[in-house]
Formats: sequence, C-alpha cells, structure tokens
Amino acid sequence: MLLLNPGPVTLTERVRRSLLQPDLCHRESEFFDLQDEIRERLLATYALDPSEWAAVLLTASGTAAVEAMLAALVPTGGRVLVVENGVYGERIAQMCMQYQIEHERVSCPWLQAPNLAAVAQQLDGAAAGARFSHLALVHHETTTGRLNDLQALGDLCRARGVSLLIDGVSSFGAEAIDFGDAGVAAIAATANKCLHGVPGASFVVVRRSALKSAVSRAYYLDLARLARLQDQRDTPFTPAVHAYYGLVEALREYAEQGGRQVRHQRYAALAEQVRAGLAELGIEMAIPREHSSVVLRAYRLPAGLTYKALHDALKSNGFVIYAGQGDLSKTLFRISTMGNLVSADIARLLKCCAQLPGMSH
Repeated sequence: MLLLNPGPVTLTERVRRSLLQPDLCHRESEFFDLQDEIRERLLATYALDPSEWAAVLLTASGTAAVEAMLAALVPTGGRVLVVENGVYGERIAQMCMQYQIEHERVSCPWLQAPNLAAVAQQLDGAAAGARFSHLALVHHETTTGRLNDLQALGDLCRARGVSLLIDGVSSFGAEAIDFGDAGVAAIAATANKCLHGVPGASFVVVRRSALKSAVSRAYYLDLARLARLQDQRDTPFTPAVHAYYGLVEALREYAEQGGRQVRHQRYAALAEQVRAGLAELGIEMAIPREHSSVVLRAYRLPAGLTYKALHDALKSNGFVIYAGQGDLSKTLFRISTMGNLVSADIARLLKCCAQLPGMSH
C-alpha cells in the first residue's frame, strides 16, 4: 500500500529495518549519541550554525512541536498575529486561545493566499501599548497544498521588528526556508513527512537568542527545558527511542541522496507527473501550481465522482489518497508525493485513475 496522504509516508526498507535495532535505555550514553546525531543532522538540512540555532526534539506529533514553539517563545505580555488560510492556521489560533496568549487573526478564504495588505494593516494598526511581538503562520498549508510566501511576510515583519514563528511541519526538509532572515525565531516540524521518518518524533529548530527569553507555560512541552537538557546530553522524559532510530536513519539516507535540493527536485518531478497526468483526464488543480508546494497538491473532483468512490477504487489498487478538509471535502482530493515513491508508482496511479468511471479523457 503506497501512502499518498500528507504523512505518515511510505518508508524505505532501510528506515523500516532501522526500527529493529536493539532495545536501548534512554539514560545510557548510546541514546545520547543518537540524540546528538539527530540534532546535528536536523541543523545540517539547512546548513545552520549550531552556535546560533538549536534543534529541540520532542516525542510527539508535529502539532505538539507547533504548540511547544508558541507556548515557549511568545513572552508574557507578548501578542501574536496569526495568519490563517487553512485548517492549520486556525489550529495555531486555537493554541493561542488555549494558552491565553493574546492574539489577533488575519483570516483568508482557504483557496486564497494570505492578504499581505491586510497583514500590514493589522501590524501597523496596533496601538503603541499593544503592538505585536510575533507573527505565526503555516508555511505549507496542506489544507490546499498552498505554499505561503514566507519572504513577503518576512519582509513585513522584519520592517516592523516582529518575529516569525513558522509551522513548517509539511515543508521542512523539502521547501526553501530563509533562515538568514533575522526575523525568523523558530520553525516547528516533524520526522514523518519530508524527512521520511516514522511518526512519534518532532522538533523545533529555534534561534538560541530566542530561547534565552523563553517562558514555561507548558510542562511536557517546555521548550527551554528540553533544549537545556538536550544540550547537556540529557532528557527529562522517556523518548520514543525506536522513532529516533528511524529518524536518524532517514536523515542519513537524506544526506546520502543529496539533501534538500535533491529531495525538492524529486518531489517536483513526481508532483508534475501527477498534475500533467490528471490534466489529461480533465482534472484541474485547486490552486495554480506556481503557488503550490511540491510536497502535496489539491485537485478538483470531477463531476459525478465522489471522493469516497475515488478513494476506495484507488485503495483497492494499492494507493491511499486524502480528502479535502471542511467544506472542501465535497469538492477536492489531495495527493502527496512524499515518501518512498518513484515515477513508475505515479504512472500506475494515473493508469488506475484513467480506468475509473467519471474520469474524462
């Protein structure tokens, strides 16, 4: 069964075999060697200086990494502007609400890009005593496959002294991220998407200067404590050791295959193969490809074909696709090209699609 959903992904045999390594106590030096290597390799994916950046590991899903980032890096009295154009932007606002972090929202229709003029207006309209300390957004909003424009939003923030907190759960390791932007404070991500690890391990890549002023709103997700102890080759809780085995092996494989640029090129080729093949069947992308991620794209369901019928037919042929979310569940389906996939897999997928009733030619 090939997974074309937005994580977890189809694993390579190498990563799958790595899960069968010996049981390991998380208080032994061998575990801390493993933890250190993962942290080093995560920074290496974007050639980051470990004196300036820290990769902080969590045993949790990507959502928990986003939560840990928000809970720790928005100071007491801080204020967040949340940019929303999908489910995961809305989730950030819900986290702020849960932690009673003062925030405002710039909400856009899910099929549209963030309104930069509205963001600038919100940032500029704040009263002197209620200025925003941070802007939080999703880089790759997998609700629609849109890749939000980090550079444009970063420019707005940098000009106003506002720091960026980025949900990079579905982009880290494949899409370009400018860590040279001084406004970027942190990015949260996970093992089981573009890095091709297994679920259970996530992380926050955070500027060390931002960690110095971190607060402790959370207990288990206390980012500053996790960073401090991991720097000391320690851990406060029992990590998912075998998920760490999988992640380090996935990161080794990632580096050997050529790193981020090669992974981006691979995804782009597969995503374009999907797009072109579906276009021949009369199926359109939900948003233009120039605004889409190479990781996942959303397509419009053809008239007369329900998502359930499409899903079930493809699953019977060995493919798992993903529905649209919210109101889009009736009109869209999504296909990701992450994981251990090759061009022949996509060709077989397209052949299956072409044989389905309701697909036009």
